[in-house]
Amino acid sequence: MSTTLHQSDLPGLPLLHRGKVRDVYGVGDDALLIVASDRLSAFDVVLPDPIPGKGEILCQMSNFWFERTAALQPNHLLDTPLAQVLPAGTPIELYARRSVVAKKLRALPVEAIARGYLIGSGWKDYRQSGAVCGIALPSGLRQAEILPEPIFTPSTKAALGDHDENIGFDRVVELIGGELAEAVRAATLKIYRFAAAYAAERGILIADTKLEFGLDEDGRLIVMDEMLTPDSSRFWPADEYRVGISPPSYDKQFVRDHLETLDWNKTAPGPHLPAEVIEATRAKYAEALLRLTGMRVE
Repeated sequence: MSTTLHQSDLPGLPLLHRGKVRDVYGVGDDALLIVASDRLSAFDVVLPDPIPGKGEILCQMSNFWFERTAALQPNHLLDTPLAQVLPAGTPIELYARRSVVAKKLRALPVEAIARGYLIGSGWKDYRQSGAVCGIALPSGLRQAEILPEPIFTPSTKAALGDHDENIGFDRVVELIGGELAEAVRAATLKIYRFAAAYAAERGILIADTKLEFGLDEDGRLIVMDEMLTPDSSRFWPADEYRVGISPPSYDKQFVRDHLETLDWNKTAPGPHLPAEVIEATRAKYAEALLRLTGMRVE
């Protein structure tokens, strides 16, 4: 059965960061314990109501992809048993399916985004300029249309409560250097192409996805944090996909659509969610996990 965790509490382990979804603890000098909570953020605001089991779904889906892309790009996971690092007395069942032990890395200050379809902020940019993040696209493309080839459209990595900002590749070069920028772009597109092909065989279109990278002590590029989850990607059911509309999705777009109907200015504190929205969102995440991996949280 799934468990619900809005905020972790692990006395004895130093809390290094509490993000929108993940809580990060230090484990010795070179490792981290990353806990995926059931918190949900929308419009960069953490909402007050958790989505039961969401953190477990995100963790299990990330682990699934990390395993299958390990030959394409090294990732941050370590094989240290979770029970070895949790403080004594911690209820293991609460953390077992939502936590990983990972390498401590030097995170790069950019969000690495691959887009295969024209949607979201990319669609907005295209309508204004005919380009996305400085990449010129053919004229006449419609909303949700597949791109001639996947593109790399990075953004800044905003602090909690701030908004990410799309940037061009030249800005990535300024931030991390040309050679590393090229490596991040290549790795992002390679992972996206692999995952998009895999998901398409299972009836899901991955419209876009966001990855994060860091460097280890030897300067190797490592993919980290989460990978190809409903929080970091747009998953569309292939049988409901239509060009010209924003297709239904397995991600938190269901919550965004509800919030758009409210008199809320998209700043903290966020509004409470009705029970039916919470349950429908949980079901969306669970269905994506089942279709892509064959796994059930409950």
